Amino acid sequence: MRFKESITPEEIEGLELISFPGEIQIITQEGPQFDAAVRDLASQRMIGFDTETKPVFQPHTPRSATALLQLSSEETSYLFRLHSLGVPKPLADILASKTITKVGAAVADDVRGLQHYNPFTAARFMDLQRFAELYGIKDKSVKKLAAIILGRRVSKAQQCSNWEASTLSYQQQLYAATDAWICLVMYKTLLGSSLAPPPEESF
Repeated sequence: MRFKESITPEEIEGLELISFPGEIQIITQEGPQFDAAVRDLASQRMIGFDTETKPVFQPHTPRSATALLQLSSEETSYLFRLHSLGVPKPLADILASKTITKVGAAVADDVRGLQHYNPFTAARFMDLQRFAELYGIKDKSVKKLAAIILGRRVSKAQQCSNWEASTLSYQQQLYAATDAWICLVMYKTLLGSSLAPPPEESF
């Protein structure tokens, strides 16, 4: 099959909603849960990647620090709350791993935000926006990419919510998990389409 170059908002609204179907774990500190998450992620060949930052609505206000890191397999999505956790070395090692492909959209800015916590050397990140271009897809947003590649609609209702809140709502958790997981699913779908050769990772 060939993919559309672009899609309209009206076409997207007519699609069925899709969201992460697996287990969501919120991790706020190092300990047994953190260690188990790192072991699981380290065993994966590829994972979905995203971050969330509290939006700033006032002009001339500095950008907030990255509040959440999402790393997802197809079964489990881990939400790391960075204000309390930071980016400990075992987590930075996942981000620096040359054997685990981390798939996200517009990953460069996300990586720079994480490097403020720990100056790791990023490796084997795949930018889905650039990868999709090889298949003739011109739209860039995750919402449009999901509609084109998967024929499904992702909700962006929680995008501008407070990611520094003391407790993340279920809607925030599901949104964050979906954004990382859906990138992995789209990447695997493109790889399986045999329309273009797999490129090298973005960096």
